[in-house]
Amino acid sequence: MDLRKLHPLFGVEILGVDVARPMTEAEFRPIRAAFEEHGLLLFRDQDLDDETQVAFSEHFGPLEKTISANPAGGTLFARQSNLDIRTGETIPPEDRRMIYQKANYLWHSDSSYKAVPSLCSLLSGRICPPEGGNTEFADMAAAYDALPAATKRQLEGLVAEHSMIHSRAQVDPTVLTEAEKAELPAVRQTMVRVNPVTGRKALFIGAHCSHVVGWPLEEGRAFVRHLTETAIRPEFCHSHAWRAGDILVWDNRRLLHRATAYDAVRYKRLMQRTTVAGDAPTVPQ
Repeated sequence: MDLRKLHPLFGVEILGVDVARPMTEAEFRPIRAAFEEHGLLLFRDQDLDDETQVAFSEHFGPLEKTISANPAGGTLFARQSNLDIRTGETIPPEDRRMIYQKANYLWHSDSSYKAVPSLCSLLSGRICPPEGGNTEFADMAAAYDALPAATKRQLEGLVAEHSMIHSRAQVDPTVLTEAEKAELPAVRQTMVRVNPVTGRKALFIGAHCSHVVGWPLEEGRAFVRHLTETAIRPEFCHSHAWRAGDILVWDNRRLLHRATAYDAVRYKRLMQRTTVAGDAPTVPQ
């Protein structure tokens, strides 16, 4: 298994591995070790369908089911696409489904709005536009390392509230129905996560992160904004330009990510995401 660095601080392309082929746990072990060390894995030229993506994803752990607001709600997939799941036709830009996806342009960690946040996400590029639509990543471990000592001390023991309702409201407060909101109560998360394998600390923030618990609301939100602005400096970020057949695996404990725009009227795009569940809450709920 050969590795090629994607960024000086994080991320590797893994060469010579066919993830669609059944693999033993012994064969998977170096992939998992690379995931823990580098946080972002890229496999190119993979011939994946839904079944083989699920099989590979389950090596990392049990998979989450997607919330009902996603077009693939209730399945093991979160569908990111401008194509109607039933007809295959392009969805108009003003359609609620496209407005909902605009929140993906905000820096976030998948499923941080759940009481047990996810371990990692696997995103498969099935149909990719020839330009635009990159996925960008920011290394929250490197960002934490770069913080002043006083800020690190300030973060010790802090807990933040995370909510899908909060993140979607930044795009359109009406995009979620009342029934969908009822499925998504706010949760609490530690503001610093520790990788249990490497011991490395990372900021745990993003668009779902609303405010600091126990602080005045606006003061807590200003602190979260400050941390985010600090953490997404260019030296901590990597932008991935998709090719059909790519699959990315990223550590939601360590990385923030966001989608970027593409011409959704001119081009078709279909991305299928599987999300691996975490094993415990970060703090008592």
